[in-house]
Amino acid sequence: MAEPTRTDKRQHIVETAYALFKRVGFHATGIDRIIAEADVAKMTMYRHFPSKDDLMVEVLGYRAGRFERQLDRLAEQAATPERKIGTIFDWYGRWFHSADFHGCLFAHALAEFGDPAHPVFQAAARQKNDLKRRMRLILEEMMPADEADSTSAALLMLIEGATLMARMGQPAAAIRDARKAAMAMLAARGRPQ
Repeated sequence: MAEPTRTDKRQHIVETAYALFKRVGFHATGIDRIIAEADVAKMTMYRHFPSKDDLMVEVLGYRAGRFERQLDRLAEQAATPERKIGTIFDWYGRWFHSADFHGCLFAHALAEFGDPAHPVFQAAARQKNDLKRRMRLILEEMMPADEADSTSAALLMLIEGATLMARMGQPAAAIRDARKAAMAMLAARGRPQ
């Protein structure tokens, strides 16, 4: 059997830390636990990630990249802006009902690292802003840019609220109500004023 490559070990550490951070939290997960669960030497950990902050930022980037690729694939299947936005809400609905759902890793990071200058806070905020930007670009196909900006902010708030409600044990109602509100908002934008 071939020896794992440096890249494989790095990715294994990231995936192990991701699983721990989403279940246990960032502050509650120590480096020693990550090292033990990843079954790597301490030197290997520090060669790849000189600090826990570096690892946390990498984990958030890893999760954001997975999310973006999933939404990209879904967007290819939807023809209209309304359907593209609907697919985003549908993705959240599936996630809320998955065994992998432990709430939003990015929201947890924002809560645990309240300093906007902290690199973990910045990585989490970047993901939220990227989702808002994605929705704004979709909405610009059907409304002026300033309206698309405010509507994408409102859609993000619906998603964040639904995620919290799902974490509180109400996944079906959360996504149903958030999606219904989002679609009503888009339908109202399409009507003449």
